[in-house]
Amino acid sequence: MATDTPVLPDASASLMLAIVITSTMPIILLDRELRIVAASTSFCSAFDVDAAAIPGHLQSELGGGEWDVPQLISGLISAISGNSSINGYEMHLKREGHDHRDLVLEAHRLEYGKDEDVRIMLSVADVTGAKAAEKLKDDLLRDKAMLLQELQHRVANSLQIIASVLMQSAKTSMSDETRGHLNDAHDRVMSVASLQRQLAVSKAGEVDLRTYFNDLCRSIGASMIRDRTRTKIEVTCDDSVTTAETSVSLGLIVTELVINCLKHAFPHDRKGEITVDYRSSGADWTLTICDDGVGMPDEGEDSKPGLGTSIVEALAKQLGALIVVTNARPGTHVAIEYIDIFDISVPRLALAGR
Repeated sequence: MATDTPVLPDASASLMLAIVITSTMPIILLDRELRIVAASTSFCSAFDVDAAAIPGHLQSELGGGEWDVPQLISGLISAISGNSSINGYEMHLKREGHDHRDLVLEAHRLEYGKDEDVRIMLSVADVTGAKAAEKLKDDLLRDKAMLLQELQHRVANSLQIIASVLMQSAKTSMSDETRGHLNDAHDRVMSVASLQRQLAVSKAGEVDLRTYFNDLCRSIGASMIRDRTRTKIEVTCDDSVTTAETSVSLGLIVTELVINCLKHAFPHDRKGEITVDYRSSGADWTLTICDDGVGMPDEGEDSKPGLGTSIVEALAKQLGALIVVTNARPGTHVAIEYIDIFDISVPRLALAGR
């Protein structure tokens, strides 16, 4: 009957040495005194050391002493004692006459046989290239963000020039209908220009909505409110932030609804106030625009939805949000609501005269 032949200690040690030396990963095998027992060919090649000359030398004597790092030695001593291992230790290797290297080290205690046979396996991963690539990526993203901000500034300036041309054309037009269309075009161009300016000063990747809506409404008011003692725009918002892409849609909705209020809620120089409010809870959020003006038109009056209505509906659909319009008596209350799951059919929004 055949029996298994036990592996002798010498054979076990020889096998371990062979595994270490032929490993494709940079590895050093250390004894309990932190003397080098063996090093892989890949380690010797990567760090320019003589494989035949290093066995028996202390780990701290490797190369020109660049491996003599107190934190690393302390970690290896702790690993030898069995108290802990080294996991993901980052080390910046400075070698005279060579490029500096960024390394990630792992060290684990190996036991086979007697206490004096305890070994430490130290593996080294060179992440210099990965860190350089990451830095290059960060630099490119930063440059891209700067170029985007510059582009947004230029677009905003160009839009303001277009708005000025439209206003001049409106002033010289002899047709009331043409003048009205030109004024509408001017207001929309100015709103988009304002959005561009707000996004240009926002931190790349996120937009603080309180500041964003305040600046946006201030800009709209400056271009459309003639008497600020009679018409006011108030912004109330929590500490929500969102992506630049989402903020564009929200900003356009606010712009369309606020402009609608300014044009239709306060006829004949009526005094009033517009409130823009935004609240979020987790992924859910609600944007409301209210006024205390004349309210929604009575049944039978001309309340055919206009371009502004279509724009708001399209933007809300893009955001996956519901539109709820309420006759507040006095005024009108428009809520744009986003919730994770809903099965409510969305009624068509009708903004008077838009």
